[in-house]
Amino acid sequence: MKKYIILFSSLVLTTIAVTSCSEDFVETQFNQSKPQEDIKTIEELQSFVFGAYGTMRSASYYGCDFLMIPEIRSDEMYSNNRSGYYNTVSNYTMVSADAYSSGPYTAMYTAIAKANIILATSDNLTWSQSTNPSEISEKVKSLKGQAYAIRGQALFDLLRLYGQKYSGGTLGVVIPLKFDPSANMARSTIVQTQAQIESDFNNAVADLNGNSYVNFSDKTLLNTFSVKALMSRYFLYKGDYPAVRTLVNDVVNSAKYSIATYDSYLTTFTLNNAASNSIFELAVGPIAALGSTSINGKINPDGAYVNMPVKDAVYNSINAKDIRSQIFGTSGIASGNFIKGKYSNTNGEDNIKVIRYEEVILNGLEAELNGGSAAKALDYYKMILSNRFKPADYVEPSNVDMGMLRTERSKELLGEGFRMWDLMRWGMAIPKTNTAGVVTENITIGNNKLAFPIPLAETNVAGTLVTSNPGYDN
Repeated sequence: MKKYIILFSSLVLTTIAVTSCSEDFVETQFNQSKPQEDIKTIEELQSFVFGAYGTMRSASYYGCDFLMIPEIRSDEMYSNNRSGYYNTVSNYTMVSADAYSSGPYTAMYTAIAKANIILATSDNLTWSQSTNPSEISEKVKSLKGQAYAIRGQALFDLLRLYGQKYSGGTLGVVIPLKFDPSANMARSTIVQTQAQIESDFNNAVADLNGNSYVNFSDKTLLNTFSVKALMSRYFLYKGDYPAVRTLVNDVVNSAKYSIATYDSYLTTFTLNNAASNSIFELAVGPIAALGSTSINGKINPDGAYVNMPVKDAVYNSINAKDIRSQIFGTSGIASGNFIKGKYSNTNGEDNIKVIRYEEVILNGLEAELNGGSAAKALDYYKMILSNRFKPADYVEPSNVDMGMLRTERSKELLGEGFRMWDLMRWGMAIPKTNTAGVVTENITIGNNKLAFPIPLAETNVAGTLVTSNPGYDN
């Protein structure tokens, strides 16, 4: 961790936050082991929270690469290698200096560093909106609750990409809990990493639950139920189905979200901070537009690179009367079917939908199929299907099983960065696909290439305690 924290501390970080109400800008110079000046106001603390969200939307993280990697290594999509994008990821030829390893790693730990600064800030701050100590304390608590959730999510993402759960080892990732550029920390175990993730998520819920400053109308800010939605994803990955059932129940019973209807489905990805099925999204808009580095540039037939076609089997699996069949389009410069109905803005201005209500319902469906209620699982299944067909075309299902759930997750979450994680937790092989969309090999669970390399810049620091993942050049 030392290398990346030092890099973070030496940069001028420009944070641009775009919310439904305002645009906030802050430039903070960091100097060695701590901010040049301590945070003294609520406004400054709020800017750091916006800064952490801004890091999450970077092109290496949720802005593109972190979501594209699990699609390339899956049975859903593949890289045609146009402009050389994702070649090493697709071919399983990554090395420790690979940008697809260092990019997400740096972004994730930068988000954690910002969260750590927020969490270490004194509660004794001033605020332009109030001098009441209890109101200031409550506002600080709401901001720190968001920081806990950001850190927990970043640690979860690190664990998935660099941890050894499916590559035959026991190591998780480094867990820095304070901003300290001089720190030299070893990787924690998978179990220890999971414990910290759960602690952070639980602390987030504790700080946000019942907090009068939590904003449920702004989907770009984490709240009690969006954190619980993210937790349902984490516990599904862990295989804790009772926890998933409880969390999904809480989100559903909040009645704050709804499944996108047949008529509204195609517009939901174009609605920034306004779609009824969006639980948490990262603000982008024209000010922070990702341009050609966005998801659009890779998956859209009119995008900058037209790099990631959908596999024919997935395309052909979707009924023509299913509204999801209308998300596809073809390109004049590359063969195959591409996704035009998600992240369609060619300038990369679409907010990044981190978690949608449909995913939560599918999480609940799977959890109910594994030790829960078969009837409730079927109800969840109907919630999705009944909104993907016109009433005249909808045939109500009488049952649902894991095979149907796997297919439905592919149809609903296609191109959103889930499939590799799903295949691995189901114990299924990960297809290695060539640039023509043909599977050339199946990578089975336990293969060390299922964990990304720890970046060379991390392991190449003199005296580092960070160990690399087996099978790479460091």
